Formats: sequence, structure tokens, C-alpha cells
Amino acid sequence: LQVPRAPSQPAASSESRRFANKHSKKALKASLTLGILLGMFFVAWLPFFVTNVTQAVCGCVPAGFFDVLTWLGYCNSTMNPIIYPLFMRDFKRAMGKYLPCCRRSGEPRPSAISLSMRNSNSGPRAATSLKNVL
Repeated sequence: LQVPRAPSQPAASSESRRFANKHSKKALKASLTLGILLGMFFVAWLPFFVTNVTQAVCGCVPAGFFDVLTWLGYCNSTMNPIIYPLFMRDFKRAMGKYLPCCRRSGEPRPSAISLSMRNSNSGPRAATSLKNVL
């Protein structure tokens, strides 16, 4: 007993497969980046918090050890600007655009006027109203 199949459209299924594959790769990369960031956060701050609770209960933690664990947590903040460019192309592109040390030799340097116009509230803008936003 065979079930009749509807005629398939190979171009449409190939296109949807490619679309799904592209988005699954992005989702996997985003999950990997988030996992690394959270893993680094827990590795850096969990010993500090456990030691902090231990210190509150028994008062047996040496001050030097507590300081080392505090600075380990602070080092987590220095790791974020290193992790983001390694795993996020958009972040790397933005850093290369605005930081002279990260710019490639062929890229144009943004002018101070364009940066100030972009960051200020002046300059031409599309008229937006609450009606257009909603």
C-alpha cells in the first residue's frame, strides 16, 4: 500500500532549506557566544559569591584570598570586550570602524563632523509621530 505524494517543488524546498540552514547557523553561533559569556561570568563570580557567604557564616576567609576573588570577578569585565569581537562579526566591524587601532588600512576614517552629527540630536531626520510608531 503506497500513499500518493503531492508533486514537490525542488526550488522552493531548496530555498527554504537554505534559509533554515542559514538561520540555524546564526542561532548556533549566538548560543555559543552566550554560553561562553555566561560560562566566563560564572567562572569569575561564583567563587566570590560562595566565599562571601562563607565569610558571613564563619568569618574564616583570609582578606587576601577574598581580594583575589574580587579581582577575578573584575577581570570578567575585561574579558567581555575580548570575547565579543571574537564571536560577533557586527561588533568587530563596529570596533574597526571607530577605533583607530582596529581599523584596516584600506578603510576610510570617519570624520568628526559625521560622528558628531550621528551622535547628536541635530541633523535631518524623518518625521516620526506617535501614530507612525504605533
